[in-house]
Amino acid sequence: MSKIKAVFFDQDGVIIDTERDGHRVSFNMTFQEFGFTDEWSVEYYHELLQIAGGKERMKHHWKIKGFSKPLTEEEIDVLVKDMHKRKTALFVELIETGKLPLRPGIHRFMKEAMQANLKIAICTTSNEQAAKAITGGLLSDIKFEIVLAGDVVEKKKPDPEIYILALSKLGLTPGEVIVVEDSKNGVKAAKAAGANIIVTTNHYTEKEDVDAGDVIVSCLGDADGEKAELRKGGIKDFDGVVHVAQLMELFG
Repeated sequence: MSKIKAVFFDQDGVIIDTERDGHRVSFNMTFQEFGFTDEWSVEYYHELLQIAGGKERMKHHWKIKGFSKPLTEEEIDVLVKDMHKRKTALFVELIETGKLPLRPGIHRFMKEAMQANLKIAICTTSNEQAAKAITGGLLSDIKFEIVLAGDVVEKKKPDPEIYILALSKLGLTPGEVIVVEDSKNGVKAAKAAGANIIVTTNHYTEKEDVDAGDVIVSCLGDADGEKAELRKGGIKDFDGVVHVAQLMELFG
């Protein structure tokens, strides 16, 4: 019997390819609404992704480049909270209107995890409202044991705090869990927590150093859709589709 008892999923870039066409677009729409001319390009947003958390990214942008209108420390702290609230609403709207589809294989993989009686959790630094929009909408038929999101932990990825909290809440040891991540910071967090890791890279993370992952693929793959490219890991009988049973065997 496999020792694997749960699968923990990051959200952004793993469940939905949200960063480039979701969060970035929502930030830019928000800046415009608040009267700023700032616009985060695809390339610049990749730099900002090294900073975990949307509010933290805006504060970092203010520190290194400044917004198009001068702001004091006191003003930026209040403004960032207001802008992040609006940005989240715009992002949720993109999800609810179906403009951000699930990544290849993610729904199938979660269904397989349910059928294998594994516990399913989401561990993300993304806003709780955004996480609920995804779990209650596109993934409404998936049973999630816990959804940890936003400011539920003090230290964000690459700190392992969110994964350690999830392990504690579910009464699991690191070796009993498979974490699905997509980025360098996410992999660092999962690795520090001691979990087994499969990395599903995307446009922003395919060139990042995610070698600490046990398995690295381009996506999870679907038999009748986009196939996965295996870049690292010994998945038995791999045919372009990553199955839960294969990983349970590999990590078991």
